[in-house]
Amino acid sequence: MNFGRTEVIDNTLNPDFVRKYILDYFFEEKQNLRFDFPTYFLLFFQHFLLHCLQDFLGQMFCTLGEIVGSPASRLEKPLGGIPGKKCGNVILTAEELSNCRDSATMQFCANKLDKKDFFGKSDPFMVFYRSNEDGTFTICHKTEVVKNTLNPVWQPFTIPVRALCNGDYDRTIKVEVYDWDRDGSHDFIGDFTTSYRELARGQSQFNVYEVSRSSHSSLLTTQQHVTLLSFSSTSLHYMNPYQLNAYAMALKAVGEIIQDYDSDKMFPALGFGAKLPPDGRVSHEFPLNGNMENPYCNGIEGILEAYHQSLKTVQLYGPTNFAPIVNHVARYAAAVQDGSQYFVLLIITDGVISDMAQTKEAIVNAAKLPMSIIIVGVGQAEFDAMVELDGDDIRISSRGKLAERDIVQFVPFRDYMDRTGNHVLSMARLAKDVLAEIPDQFISYMKSRGIKPNPAPPPYTPPGHTHHHTQI
Repeated sequence: MNFGRTEVIDNTLNPDFVRKYILDYFFEEKQNLRFDFPTYFLLFFQHFLLHCLQDFLGQMFCTLGEIVGSPASRLEKPLGGIPGKKCGNVILTAEELSNCRDSATMQFCANKLDKKDFFGKSDPFMVFYRSNEDGTFTICHKTEVVKNTLNPVWQPFTIPVRALCNGDYDRTIKVEVYDWDRDGSHDFIGDFTTSYRELARGQSQFNVYEVSRSSHSSLLTTQQHVTLLSFSSTSLHYMNPYQLNAYAMALKAVGEIIQDYDSDKMFPALGFGAKLPPDGRVSHEFPLNGNMENPYCNGIEGILEAYHQSLKTVQLYGPTNFAPIVNHVARYAAAVQDGSQYFVLLIITDGVISDMAQTKEAIVNAAKLPMSIIIVGVGQAEFDAMVELDGDDIRISSRGKLAERDIVQFVPFRDYMDRTGNHVLSMARLAKDVLAEIPDQFISYMKSRGIKPNPAPPPYTPPGHTHHHTQI
């Protein structure tokens, strides 16, 4: 099976390939790999291309387990296949990918770059490297070459965030700038370092980088800068300074309705699926405000503020487990079953779920408690798993046990986005539909437990007034 081919790198005996490949790794299986290294060259005659010739440099065999099991997951082996000839070495590295599915689109420009060409200026291009866990760097992107200029403007490019930093927003990203030469001996102009978190600030004073040559012997004679012209992210958590993201809109739309039925307006707000500082442990029920002892936020605005702050400190990370959050709220609901309190759990998710069986069991167990679950799906993913949890068509079950009540309501946020861009209208429509089942779910619990409403308080009578009853 031919899994893929790298790009061709011209005129070099030490290629550093940009293209990466994603493989499923199974510890318990032997996964054999073979790497073939052909080389190509073109035959010209009086400016006419005759044909493309291919030569064979060699091949190398290994297993995926060899790469993963090597120190720092870095394997170096010689090329073979040609008797009596040394063909060089191949270096392979592997890293476990995070669950991050975001992409970023960026555009850069530079000014006053160093002049490298004798008969012209420079032909600059940029090379991006992500840092590895062992402190080394791996190439992850090259821009196009902009010919004969010291003030290039490169084309926008889109790159997966996990290719750039493996989902770690604070991981160092190194950028080198070179002057392109036809023979492959590209001249180094300078470099700088940044991080995805810094890039995500967008075009600002933080995104003007001085190009330094401190690691090389020659010194610059001009002030060189690279500027981030634009930045956008497909991350559903991306904080646009001009509008709420999908998570915040869903939270605000639903929260502003249900908060009217809470007496103290203090709400516990939890996140799931992230690495927490300072030790990087993965948590599936962490307080957004960072206070393990008191996760309560003051009103919906307090929740939004805690959400925004948490994005600056935690690293989003898979897997995505729902069961811990459902069980967390269920423990509180189990302690108050006399009808004096009713709990509503709002889950906002991109649809990925890693513990479907455990979540179904948690919902079945919670169905006998005074609680309801609202799930709002954001993004463009398929939400088949969320529809199954909703249980409108088929009552959810676990281990042969049906849920006592239907307590889950799911809606995809994208169905409520107004085509004119009117977010107020979108949020109003979302809140109306997502909360439609809550009254019936509340009443069904009270009726099943024989809990009746308290007697209505007597009507208010202002001092000095007497009610006059008229019989009709």
